[in-house]
Amino acid sequence: MSFAAGLISTGVMTIIEIPFWKKWGITGILEWHENQMLSSKYFRFSHPDSFLGILSLHFLNGSIGGFGLLLGLILIPYLINIHFLILGSIYGVFLWVFTLIPIHKFITEINPFRHPLGIGPVILSFIGHIFYGIMLISLFRVLFIIRQ
Repeated sequence: MSFAAGLISTGVMTIIEIPFWKKWGITGILEWHENQMLSSKYFRFSHPDSFLGILSLHFLNGSIGGFGLLLGLILIPYLINIHFLILGSIYGVFLWVFTLIPIHKFITEINPFRHPLGIGPVILSFIGHIFYGIMLISLFRVLFIIRQ
């Protein structure tokens, strides 16, 4: 169920990102740009602009994030006592700080804080991760009957 919650939460994050992709292109969506670079490098069948590769990795990462939250709640059970909006925001920021920011420049050769499109892509990514975290913990509340 945590896998499914991660997929759904990634879907919400993706919907939020689509209008900005239309405005900025792939490089303006930090997560998609990383996935574009990785899929074109490691999946020989994937064209650099292939949405199959880009979104497959995006949704795979999101589903793993769902499992990560489940693991966090198992290892640190008192996290359940934190209000879901706060916990979801914290988890989204945690993922952003520890998964996206450290690897983005390495994968794309673009420093997210010195992005050619300005500060917009990094702000969108940050907000998108917060929405992801809130959606994920909200789904956990329903799926795992977490009380708050």
